[in-house]
Amino acid sequence: MRGDETLRIYSPSEVEQDMVPPEHAGPLREVLEWSREFLVSGHPALGRSGPVCPYTQPSLRRDLFLLAVPAAGTDRAGLADAVAHLRVWYEKLAVDLDTEERELLTLLMVLPRLDRTDSAPLDALQRAAKDEFVAEGLMIGQFHPVCAEPGLWNEDFRPLRSPVPLLAVRRLLVFDLPFLVNTDLHLSHYLRQFAPGIPARMRDELVNRVVS
Repeated sequence: MRGDETLRIYSPSEVEQDMVPPEHAGPLREVLEWSREFLVSGHPALGRSGPVCPYTQPSLRRDLFLLAVPAAGTDRAGLADAVAHLRVWYEKLAVDLDTEERELLTLLMVLPRLDRTDSAPLDALQRAAKDEFVAEGLMIGQFHPVCAEPGLWNEDFRPLRSPVPLLAVRRLLVFDLPFLVNTDLHLSHYLRQFAPGIPARMRDELVNRVVS
């Protein structure tokens, strides 16, 4: 177990070996099972070939897929503090990794105390954090049992629906452009990091945004 008084961080093996507090064992197992079954698999409604998340299986294989739980409650201040620690801990965990490993490092903050029938608080938490995370070269995404965000290739598909509310953090990658084009600040950070070596497909998306 890693972390501090605000955030507890576990590896999949620690979850499987019941090396977590009893109150967190169930939700962490739910998320781990969902990750290993849904995220790493294809889906007929996805709209493209390949797994729902191309990074999950390599991350799991390299033991770079970690699960975190806040030690505090679910009030706004406590959650905001946990999200701040999430970013700090991600950078701590990444510091000794090589470039490939940093791209695979994934940190999921599981929030079992949040309402599973209403995604609005989690959506607001993610929106409030995203500016700072993207500025630091990180992506932060929200997953929730009733998340309404559509898929990139099929608007009727809901790829961000997880069994337990959670926030997922990983390194910002060049192929993340579709998640950033709707906000000028996010796009600016993206261009600062990846231009001029943006792949042709990504450049086409930028052109489409400018002319639309």
